[in-house]
Amino acid sequence: MIAATIPFRRVFVLAWWLLILVTIQVQRGFAQNAPGVVKKEFIYQEAPFPECHASTITELADGSLIAAWFGGTEEKDPDVGIWFSRFDGSRWSAVREVANGVQAQGNRFPCWNPVLFTLPDGTVQLFYKVGPSPRDWWGMITTTSDAGKSWSTPRRLPAGILGPIKNKPVLLSNGALLSGSSTENDHWRVHLELSLDLGQTWTKTASLGDVEKFEVIQPTILNHGKGLLQILCRSKQDVIVQATSRNGGITWSELSATKLPNPNSGIDAVTLADGRFLLVYNHTTSARSPINVAISEDGENWFAAAVLENSPGEFSYPAVIQSSDGLIHVTYTWKRRKIRHVAIDLKKLKLEPISVWN
Repeated sequence: MIAATIPFRRVFVLAWWLLILVTIQVQRGFAQNAPGVVKKEFIYQEAPFPECHASTITELADGSLIAAWFGGTEEKDPDVGIWFSRFDGSRWSAVREVANGVQAQGNRFPCWNPVLFTLPDGTVQLFYKVGPSPRDWWGMITTTSDAGKSWSTPRRLPAGILGPIKNKPVLLSNGALLSGSSTENDHWRVHLELSLDLGQTWTKTASLGDVEKFEVIQPTILNHGKGLLQILCRSKQDVIVQATSRNGGITWSELSATKLPNPNSGIDAVTLADGRFLLVYNHTTSARSPINVAISEDGENWFAAAVLENSPGEFSYPAVIQSSDGLIHVTYTWKRRKIRHVAIDLKKLKLEPISVWN
């Protein structure tokens, strides 16, 4: 009886420790990766704020990466500021706050939706919003020329200009900087903002579409070349919505539904160096999990490429870029508690019909 009990106890203890180790690995971000995912990590393990959201990422001239997001007690609380970290090729730096909503009168408003963008001369722009709510916020910008060690005095964008509302702008071949923006007043509406001097002055289009058909925000821009542009938008209608421009973003087509679902959550996309398009989004209409990667050659027909998360919880508001070495870098909200960074090797992805996720 004793001899039979000892092996059972050993098996039980080993199984218990194995469970603990697996749990720790998952919490640290080392869960099994999808094909093509070559790195999956948290940007930080500990931070001086309990909640975070709406990350953004860009590559610096030296090939390093920087990321930013908003963090504080909870979204909409006055202590929510813009936080920052730099990846030097081996590790992410300690997080630090680089912008907040403190006003000249001493009162403080929450910050929202930072957007990083690297200009051709290496200067990095950080756009963000300040205000009590998305109905009442205003656009802000600060810049850095030393990889985030120091930042310029933040300045408010011109009246009526909000800046890129969630996703990175696109630098067109004619030197114009095109930003996807939107408003959330009585209805959700998208518009585009255009700068011919890299953000010093701006013009904007009229709001697009008919709110009786689609209420949309937070466009991401795909560049097909030769003046053809496409936006993909978050919507209230359970579907990703699109529009196209054939004159470099000056005028746009009517909004129309794509074949892709949307649970009223943020998306982001990038035009790849090979001319294809990559989209990160939640392939569902009911939750913010799973979070998926799809690839298209024409911006209309999409193929399933990877599932980054599929467990219960919120995995949302992705940002995506392609770095100079060809890798794809994605950041996103992980359960409002951390920011996840994922690196993807395009050559290792296994594309399948999008219907595998339906």
